Amino acid sequence: MRKKLLIFLFVLICVQAQSIETKIIHTIQNEIITNIDIKNEFKYLVALNNSLKELDEEKILNISNESIIREKIKKIEISKNFKEIKLNEDYSEYLLKNIYSRLNLKSINEFEIYLKNYDLKIIDIEKKITIDALWNELIIKKYSSKVVINEAAIKKELLKNSKIQSKEYQLSEIIFEVENKEEIEKKYKEVVKSINEIGFENSAATYSFSESAKIGGDIGWINENSLNNNIRKNISSLKVGEFTKPIILSNGILILKLINTKNSETTIDIENELKKAINYERNRQLNQYSKIYYNKIKKNLDFNG
Repeated sequence: MRKKLLIFLFVLICVQAQSIETKIIHTIQNEIITNIDIKNEFKYLVALNNSLKELDEEKILNISNESIIREKIKKIEISKNFKEIKLNEDYSEYLLKNIYSRLNLKSINEFEIYLKNYDLKIIDIEKKITIDALWNELIIKKYSSKVVINEAAIKKELLKNSKIQSKEYQLSEIIFEVENKEEIEKKYKEVVKSINEIGFENSAATYSFSESAKIGGDIGWINENSLNNNIRKNISSLKVGEFTKPIILSNGILILKLINTKNSETTIDIENELKKAINYERNRQLNQYSKIYYNKIKKNLDFNG
């Protein structure tokens, strides 16, 4: 039954927009998700992560369906905590620049032209990043007091390596859930099978609950001294293109892929690297709390479809 529904949805998505009859697929509290919403999410995700084009249509449809459900649930909760769903203009421009820069575009005008290829507009992207940004702000408000960071230990490690050759890692991540420790190996094998079949980026879009899933798990360049000992130990022996065994976090299992490395002989800017290390660790912990909170509110919502 579910497979027939997915095939039906995909047929609707692939025809011309003007000929699509709008149908409600899901209802979540006072929010609805239509076949048009899923179609638009489909275009948005592919625009941000071109590697999704390599997947078969049903798989992309599944990812789009789950993605728009997450967005609607976040929107419901945001509406309870903010007077309006709106960002400061400067911050919105900053987030847009992060997106188009990652796509190797040089200006907002180039981004606008790029989006036309996917039948999207800047305003469509602004709506998406606004939901994500306000959700992150909500998580920070609720959980920042619970984030524990040992700044002294991080600084000590940075000082120890401040004047020797420093290594930077370009990484991508997949963070997935398991119900118990016995499930880790089974789920890991499932994810690895997916990576071998459709690649790391597409597997991140399929399995990862991290915000980076929308961009294929990419988390960019990180100095080795910004990583905690457990993560650094797991990636230190990797060759470019390889990924780690499962790394156990407090609320999920992390897999990291090494995209590239580079060395630097210059003296490390301790204060700058300390800020980066603290931000990385804070974001890692907040991402875990984000998933906890999302699961909690999802259970309490009236969901049909």
